[in-house]
Amino acid sequence: MTAPPDVVQFDLSLSENPFPPLPSVQAAIADVMEQANRYPEFLPQRLPKLVADRVGVSPDQVVVGAGATGVAMQIVQSAAREGDGMVFGAPTFDGYPVLAEIAGVRPIPVPLDSQGCQDLPAMAAAADSRTALLVVCRPHNPTGTLNDAAELEDFLRRVPPEAVVILDEAYIEFVSEDDVIDPVRLVDLFPNVLVLRTFSKAFGLAGLRIGYAFGAADLAASVRRRQLPFGMSAVAVAAVAASYAAEHELCARVERITAEREAMRDLLVGRGAAVPHSHGNFLYIPGPGVADALHEAGIRVKAFPDGSARVAVGDADAGRAVRRALVGVTG
Repeated sequence: MTAPPDVVQFDLSLSENPFPPLPSVQAAIADVMEQANRYPEFLPQRLPKLVADRVGVSPDQVVVGAGATGVAMQIVQSAAREGDGMVFGAPTFDGYPVLAEIAGVRPIPVPLDSQGCQDLPAMAAAADSRTALLVVCRPHNPTGTLNDAAELEDFLRRVPPEAVVILDEAYIEFVSEDDVIDPVRLVDLFPNVLVLRTFSKAFGLAGLRIGYAFGAADLAASVRRRQLPFGMSAVAVAAVAASYAAEHELCARVERITAEREAMRDLLVGRGAAVPHSHGNFLYIPGPGVADALHEAGIRVKAFPDGSARVAVGDADAGRAVRRALVGVTG
């Protein structure tokens, strides 16, 4: 029996991690909450050092903020003036057009190619003298596709060196080891690149709003000037430290999520659906009627005007519900 549209059985719209924080992370957070009457650091020092040590850069190359979106806002505000342009693939993460509007930046959307990948040559060609920012999502949101390292480096050589490039790696933990690029080498080669990451997805800390970016020290310093005093909770340091310490457990969870992703994609492709190979914790399921069928089954997803949908993966029960809802719709 199909659930009424106003009853949500599964919310798969935000590509969240379906699992709660690990027990050790929860314990670390609980310990810090005993000191919640105290202010955090005026400007964050410990968290940038934690991240820098992990990534392999200097702390002065790191910027932290309220999730990747918060850091992206700092980047936009520091790099662009009103009327400047921001190039991104279309569709993209909803936050980028919103941030452009808030900052008075001119959005320059560039359609994806026929495979659902960002068209990097077209994006480079779209940049002009008033382009302050370009955004490359790797993997791409919402399709989950991945531009390879050679394509990316060719793109970076072609864009104006004075324009800041946000390399959004929000889902990098779900990318296979063979497809991961060396980000430290990349920011050494291209001082206009800021690599953007988050603890919201693989680490399952979306509600704590912890994100970071790293790049050349002078570029990071210009972004850091937008840092809000007392803006990072003391919980962030404890949660990140505990998450890093629990790397093996987190990797096991990532493997469960990616296994569910591949199983669902195989089934849908077997039915004839043209689902791109995803490198995130979600699938992009194209076709008219997909989003509506999921909505009617009580499954909330990210819907697109043509009827396609982006669906978070990892919860086996939710995955079975998605497959049932799409019988007769895909293919």
